[in-house]
Amino acid sequence: MLEGSILQQLETAHRHTTRPIRFGVYYKNTLVALCHALEDHILTDDGTPLVIAAFQQGKWYLQEAERYADIAQRSCQIAIMAAAESGFAEHPTSQLPNVHLVALDPVDSVAQEWHLIILSPKYTAMVICQELSDADYGSAGIPTSDLERKFYGLWTFEPELVQETAEIAIAHIQKYNPELAQKLTGNKQQIVPSMDRSQNLGAVVSRVVDYLQTGQDNLSIPTVLQKQTLDRNLVSNEIQAFLRMAQLMDMADVNNPMAAAEVVVLAEAIAQLLDLPAWQIKRLRLAALLHRIDPLQNAESVLTSDTIPTRYLNTPSCPLIPGAQVLRTMPRLRAVAQIITHQTEWWNGAGEPAGLAGDEIPLESRILALLADFQWRVNQRKFSNQSREQIFTQALDECKQQESSHFDPKLVDTLALLVMGLQQGLDLPLMTPKFSAGIWILDSQWDSHSKISEEIGSYFT
Repeated sequence: MLEGSILQQLETAHRHTTRPIRFGVYYKNTLVALCHALEDHILTDDGTPLVIAAFQQGKWYLQEAERYADIAQRSCQIAIMAAAESGFAEHPTSQLPNVHLVALDPVDSVAQEWHLIILSPKYTAMVICQELSDADYGSAGIPTSDLERKFYGLWTFEPELVQETAEIAIAHIQKYNPELAQKLTGNKQQIVPSMDRSQNLGAVVSRVVDYLQTGQDNLSIPTVLQKQTLDRNLVSNEIQAFLRMAQLMDMADVNNPMAAAEVVVLAEAIAQLLDLPAWQIKRLRLAALLHRIDPLQNAESVLTSDTIPTRYLNTPSCPLIPGAQVLRTMPRLRAVAQIITHQTEWWNGAGEPAGLAGDEIPLESRILALLADFQWRVNQRKFSNQSREQIFTQALDECKQQESSHFDPKLVDTLALLVMGLQQGLDLPLMTPKFSAGIWILDSQWDSHSKISEEIGSYFT
């Protein structure tokens, strides 16, 4: 990681915190798809964001300059950092009143980075990375295909992290242009987050997934192995888009911000008691991480139907409608979408969306329905004066009252065994941070990316 780069400053700021940043390795084709998705979302949205970009060299900016003329029409300010080259400042886009160029010194470490930072009242997003060095590429050397160039960094929708990175970028701009830095700081302070950011985020995620899928379809790589490698990178990031959205939805629910992480832990424990095969456990784990997406989509149904569990009534809404449609666009996630969609079915057939009953309901959906309800009931009592044993007992008793109507009686019996173990000292890490409990499944770590991508494939056996 280059000394003094924005990426390095961000990593240093979080190195000794309770939540250090997890970086990944991304191929250029993945980053192009991500950036184009986020840029095009600006063109279709009315949020008038502040945009800060870094293009490494001026020639890369010039390739995108016409595009940025359109983006400028929908943005309050755009700051573009790059090592200046011929035509850099003369292009018509560079003359626009809300487009500001920062000509970086070629030896500046930021001139080796690729950034897109978007601060909108309706959402936040960023891509921030730097290309691997010759030494990082190892014995294989620098790839001959431009699409196979690798970059180390991250992308995220997380508001606090995007805002922090924007502040670091503005501080770097100040070294070159204090007046511009002051203007950007003012713009940043004027951006007031809207109340429906979780809804707007769904539209951004949908576009990101669509562009990543298009990137897969348009790959033109000489060998099958190279194409498979790039394809896995794109798929990994499609799934990460959903996981990041699920994470932010949890964070937005101040009353139950750890729901997904805790349901994952419970689901793995139940799956072990049921002796489910490894592939089914992995699929259940991913469905548990994403389980709040689908029931939140039909906002009217959530607010009016007696067949929707109480735990969904006060959570943020999400516009991916109906029934995890965006998840279904990914062949590898259709089974997971099926699990999530049918978690609101009832054992007696009175649930939604299909009125399935008994064993017609997918087993993973039945497990998810019971454990999400149990977790919600435990969470409701977390600040009471009751003991842990009392909380578990009462939550279980309330679930038992709904067996044979809402829940599979055999699964309730299995949950009772788990609760008995918990009361006798079995320790489950129920409060493990969701970022660690879930996102790590898909985050690529240097040369382990291919291995992790292969593990992702095993979710969908």
